[in-house]
Amino acid sequence: MTTHEHDDALGVVEIKAFVPARDFELSKRFYRDLGFEIPWSSDDLAYLHAGNASFLLQKFYEPEHAGNFMMHLLVHDVEAWWQRVQSQRLAERYDVRTEPPADRPWMIRDFVLFDPSGVLWRIGENPPTPMNAP
Repeated sequence: MTTHEHDDALGVVEIKAFVPARDFELSKRFYRDLGFEIPWSSDDLAYLHAGNASFLLQKFYEPEHAGNFMMHLLVHDVEAWWQRVQSQRLAERYDVRTEPPADRPWMIRDFVLFDPSGVLWRIGENPPTPMNAP
């Protein structure tokens, strides 16, 4: 096997996180309202995606786990996603905490959104590269 063939054999198709849900049905509604589609769901697992990003929502909840779980979603337009959160009134309807978009020292503009189980989402975009950047 050549090095090239070996690299192809080890090619990666995708990686998905298993996101915990305290109230499985409530969490599915929350993520639909956020903008995810759910093409498949069983009694304890659901496949969610938005564009090329996806994850598995699981009917599993351990407070310490959920409270320390974080997801990062990189998008093209963080302001459009923030407007979606606002127009859907996710904070009020699901009693979750949000923080508006801000430029971060790690070179991303993002906002913070907690899901109904306490999972922290950072939804952001890469800022445009300055014209004088190398």
